[in-house]
Amino acid sequence: MITLVFNREEYEYDCYALVTSFYPGEETKQLIGEASDGEDAPLPDRVRITALPEERRAEVFFSAGEVLPADRRYTMEKAGDFKKAFKQFFYETLTDYTGRRLPWGSLTGVRPTKLILSVAAEEAEKLAFSAAKTDDVMQNGGQEKRLKDAVVSRMQREYRVSEEKAALGLKIALLEDRILQKYRGGGYSLYIGIPFCPSRCLYCSFLSYTIESQKKKIADYLECLKKEMTATMEIMNGQRPDTVYIGGGTPTALDADGLHRLLSDVDAVFFGGGMPDEYTVEAGRPDSITKEKLEVMKEFGVSRISVNPQTFHQETLDLIGRRHTVKETIEAYELARSMGFDNINMDLILGLPGEGPDEVRATLDRVRELSPDSLTVHSLALKRASKMRDWVREHGALLGIDYDAVMRYAQETANLLGMDPYYLYRQKNIAGSLENTGFAKEGKYGLYNIIIMEEVQSIYAIGAGTVSKKVYTDGSGRIERCDTHKDLSLYLSDIQAMIERKRKLFGEDK
Repeated sequence: MITLVFNREEYEYDCYALVTSFYPGEETKQLIGEASDGEDAPLPDRVRITALPEERRAEVFFSAGEVLPADRRYTMEKAGDFKKAFKQFFYETLTDYTGRRLPWGSLTGVRPTKLILSVAAEEAEKLAFSAAKTDDVMQNGGQEKRLKDAVVSRMQREYRVSEEKAALGLKIALLEDRILQKYRGGGYSLYIGIPFCPSRCLYCSFLSYTIESQKKKIADYLECLKKEMTATMEIMNGQRPDTVYIGGGTPTALDADGLHRLLSDVDAVFFGGGMPDEYTVEAGRPDSITKEKLEVMKEFGVSRISVNPQTFHQETLDLIGRRHTVKETIEAYELARSMGFDNINMDLILGLPGEGPDEVRATLDRVRELSPDSLTVHSLALKRASKMRDWVREHGALLGIDYDAVMRYAQETANLLGMDPYYLYRQKNIAGSLENTGFAKEGKYGLYNIIIMEEVQSIYAIGAGTVSKKVYTDGSGRIERCDTHKDLSLYLSDIQAMIERKRKLFGEDK
């Protein structure tokens, strides 16, 4: 148990995120307002950390009142800069105490590329580039090197990010910015949530019901989705979405008739005036993919699908509850290829139970043989809502692997397949304090993935457990959200209220 004590609530999120990065997989308890007795409190199993940020001064205590040396206490001259400075100070104290450094330094946010792009824009202005647009910078090798050196140096200095991760983040940020020029300043993307799966995976924290347990509600659910679709076009004044992403859950957990009904409704409501720039169905589970369902997706113009193995080791698949075989993964992928799908993504998770470096490399070698069009590599995150945390409590810690090394091997594999990294995000409790990275061949970038991560465009989300996001384009950086019920029965019975929530969010200012 790690006990983290604060005296001020506004520092809670960043401190907690850093502590869980330094102590992955361990239970962390947070206390507010008990800092005064931090030195005398009973020592927990591992360590007690007491953080005392004041107006211009901060102290951090470890364990039974051990105070860091006086030269490691931090005093700010300007209170306005204090919060950022305290976060850096807290990171350094944890580094001193544990002897570890994190690849992303003191950064705790989900979207490091968003920060890196803003730093790049500031540094480009300082360097007086002839063009401020980052795509122009990319096309000029000399400018790009000067910008890279300036950004990497600043990310190391201000946020303690490693040179490797700062360079990776900048490369992705510049590519994203070039791709997203079309989508800045207006439009929206549509997300449709299908909260059903063949079975629930051990690591999953998303809203997901087993399809067998909800068969009687599927027709009603599809009807509610249709109502939401119709309302979407009304609320958005007939404007079609730029991209459409059907996720879950597993959309292909629906049978062929159910999938046909869903895609037919999407086509009738949204695509009368032409197809979107990208139309994704996250097929995901190989055991849910059939020829009939692929034919349905072809019929309605789906341009991008996922066939997600997560791993190519059968013992691991059995353990994590995937309920499909390695052979089924390969067969589903090859079937999709034979039917003309030319934009297929695969998802992998590094660090699954029982898997070490050899197993991860073997999985990546199999991916290389199959040669998908894009690859999303996840570092395992122990999420509170997943069964994985319970598994770890019962069976002990996962195998210790060098996550930096296996992530580099994943990057090498992607490079050999002709892929570039194109989007990146981080999660709480992520293994190795690393990142999730999407790689893709030229022209096969997942547009929706970039749009939702970089928050340049509104996301209109329909279905149970989804969250819509309105991104204001007035330069304020303002973003507002609304959600829908996670409980399936409540969503079905309260569908009109769910529609009205989005009418209020997207209908204002019209």
